[in-house]
Amino acid sequence: MNGYKFSPQAFPYENREALLDDYTPDTLVGRDDELEEYHAALLPAINGEQPDNIFLYGKAGVGKTASTKFLLNRLTADADEHDVPIHTEFLNCDGLNTSYRVGVELVNNYRSAEEQISESGYPRSQVYDMLWNELDGRGGLHIIVLDEVDHLNDDSILYQLSRARENDNIAAARVAVIGISNDLTFRDSLSPKVRSSLCERQISFSTYDASELQAVLEQRREVAFQDDALTDDVIPLCAAYGAQESGDARKALDLLLKAGDKAREERDQRSDDDHPENVTEHHVREGRKMLEREEVHRGITDLSENEQIALYALATLHAEGETPIRSRRHYQRYKKLSERAKDDSFTSRWMRDQMDDLAMLGLVSVEKKNEGLDGGQYREHDLAQDLPVVIDALSDVIDFVGVHDSVRKYVNVQE
Repeated sequence: MNGYKFSPQAFPYENREALLDDYTPDTLVGRDDELEEYHAALLPAINGEQPDNIFLYGKAGVGKTASTKFLLNRLTADADEHDVPIHTEFLNCDGLNTSYRVGVELVNNYRSAEEQISESGYPRSQVYDMLWNELDGRGGLHIIVLDEVDHLNDDSILYQLSRARENDNIAAARVAVIGISNDLTFRDSLSPKVRSSLCERQISFSTYDASELQAVLEQRREVAFQDDALTDDVIPLCAAYGAQESGDARKALDLLLKAGDKAREERDQRSDDDHPENVTEHHVREGRKMLEREEVHRGITDLSENEQIALYALATLHAEGETPIRSRRHYQRYKKLSERAKDDSFTSRWMRDQMDDLAMLGLVSVEKKNEGLDGGQYREHDLAQDLPVVIDALSDVIDFVGVHDSVRKYVNVQE
């Protein structure tokens, strides 16, 4: 045995799950205006009437999904009390990028495990017919939530659901659709007939300011943490960082979670006489570094193979102390690495466009230089993130291309 043990460690939490994505608090703070408008839009449902279709939009982390779950939980509880038949279905369209797949998912959600249908092999019209049969067989009002609806490549399912009764596809049931999107321009991409149906009621969620984020975090702190586990500066600092991140409550909560985990980790590693008594500002700052590294890693792994090779080329030059470097030399290194990968390299114009895209993601920096008639105009590239973090995220492409001598000390390889 190598000495590793897992010992229960409650500190600093009372209920850590209260900081996770799937937790719905008993009350929501900082969204009073949006909740009032949303509640009014859903109010006909409790009378057995069909509410308008609702479209929610706003940036990520501003409470759209949390508000939806909160109000639908309240609605279904009140509907049970008053014997009003209301059924809700909640689908995230990230990964269900076609109307066909959404239709199959809905059919299977209504059916037992023995009656599931596969994701292929049926005409789309037949999937829809199966869905109408499931809805009408149950009757009542069905509220179908399509979160991250902007992931859909086509809007057929949006039209079919929002017009199901009007088109005589269902008779005993009623359907209301709630679409949720982080893409503020998604409505403009919908066909006019879908836009008029889906967006009967539109509710915009504004970003949280620092004081609203602080209220959100204070509410979760009371449930998630033991009494006096946090120093006074932890919540304001997490709220300030969240406000800097476009008012994203999810990022502020993730930061608070990381800070708590960091404090727990330190306590577990130290002796009983030398452990942190609280979650402190230090843990928040360490947690923020961890989140930034994770975000960089996700951004890099989402790039195409050639984009990753271009970034790898820049990383090798950075490791050699050659950056900022002119785009021409960067392109030469990229071509050599592409040859090692036996890939066709793209043009220097492609490189320029990709570097601009990577700069927008915060992975690289691009600076345009103009030295007049003697030096001319050129561009310089440099890494905008820590080299070890970038190399770690590029591990798959490095395995494929090979380890460049300049970054060998950053790569964990067995030779």
